[in-house]
Amino acid sequence: MSQTKRLFLILGDQLDLQSAALKDFNPQFDEILMVESARESDYVWTHKAKIALFLSAMRHFAQALRDLSYPLTYIKESPLSIVEAVKAHLLQKKISHLVCIEPGEWRLKVAIEGLSAELNLQLDMREDDHFFCTHQEFSAWTEGKKELRLEYFYRLMRKTHNILIDAEGNPEGGQWNFDQDNRKPYPKKGPGIIDKPLSFTHDAITKEVLEYIGKAYVEHPGSLDAFDWPVTREQALEALDYFVEYRLRNFGVYQDAMWTDTPFGWHSILSSSMNLKLLNPREVVDAVLIAWKKYSLDLSTVEGFIRQILGWREFVRGMYYLDMPQMAKDNHYKHTNKLPDWYWTGKTDMACMKDAIGQTLQYGYAHHIQRLMVTGNFALLAEVLPSEVCDWYLAIYVDAIEWVAGMALFANGGRFTSKPYIASGAYIKRMSNYCNDCKYKPDIRFGESACPVTTLYWNFLIKHQNQFEASPRTR
Repeated sequence: MSQTKRLFLILGDQLDLQSAALKDFNPQFDEILMVESARESDYVWTHKAKIALFLSAMRHFAQALRDLSYPLTYIKESPLSIVEAVKAHLLQKKISHLVCIEPGEWRLKVAIEGLSAELNLQLDMREDDHFFCTHQEFSAWTEGKKELRLEYFYRLMRKTHNILIDAEGNPEGGQWNFDQDNRKPYPKKGPGIIDKPLSFTHDAITKEVLEYIGKAYVEHPGSLDAFDWPVTREQALEALDYFVEYRLRNFGVYQDAMWTDTPFGWHSILSSSMNLKLLNPREVVDAVLIAWKKYSLDLSTVEGFIRQILGWREFVRGMYYLDMPQMAKDNHYKHTNKLPDWYWTGKTDMACMKDAIGQTLQYGYAHHIQRLMVTGNFALLAEVLPSEVCDWYLAIYVDAIEWVAGMALFANGGRFTSKPYIASGAYIKRMSNYCNDCKYKPDIRFGESACPVTTLYWNFLIKHQNQFEASPRTR
């Protein structure tokens, strides 16, 4: 009895040989398809480094599949969309069974389901098992709750997965959250010597990708000069080992700190590897827990890092799949302003924005406080249309996924955040040295020397006074 041939579609952010998609793959009958689609780089004006990261990682993964003698069709530099390329391949090969992992973006999930209906495919879309929490588990947690808050979800995840829980079932250290210990600025003299993130030598595959992008995407934002991201499973594991060995110790206390020309601080720079599935978040958490005991690290540092993965990352993804497609349209404050052009160039007199955007254009990276409290804060206070800001995040950061942009803009009106994340120039001054040589002064509210962030902050408070008075957190 012959077996029906199946096409296994592997997307550019699903680069895991242990993937649920491949668990019953039969090389004798089945076939794998991977597609490089130019449309994925053009539907938002994508940073050159982000395109390079995806293409290099995909081509390295394709080579790993070939080394295993897996039957693979790899379509390079296609002008078609992913779904158009898949459709053409299915029709050409007369395959009616499609297997894939659920895409990380709603639009692609809907497009694949639409293709399945159009061609009457047998579609086997499998849950992405790289996450701690399934859609069903998250949906069950939300049932009957008036407020959906990260803190309570995070506690559930800690208990469910027995992470930082003592023998009596209580949180290690007697409290769930050590956030207050993880908000310090760098010393006044500066951050001192910071161990740099691990660096990687470009092999032939990466060199070819960088050369191609340098020619094909000349008009796209950003630079390739500093491209230095893990593009293979082996490199990602090296980066993880290096982080827990040399950089984790100071991550916690300085995770919110900012300083001119200090693009990475003590941050892990592992998010892109987790998003591409080169790393599993479980092994990242396990490595941090081992380092905690091995080096007697502060619990506040370990808890603060794990909260980013087990709490924030899982929670925001859960909310995205719960609320899409409405989430993409949400605009609680009905903001309509265009995103300033200097978000794409960094050419502004505001020192904080110039540094955060400048390093973003150079590396495709800024850490979470630069995103939330500098670029995101300004966009919210300046009443920029949320979809424009989300498109910018998605385009400009190598580790950006559509579901991560929800926190900064309060676009859904408190659906899962109790207050807008806003601050005046005083916060930026406290957490950085940006204000030292800036032409604008954070403590001046109006006039030529006034900090635009401060001016916009007070405007926002006055405009939304009733909302702030109604909330216990902002009253």
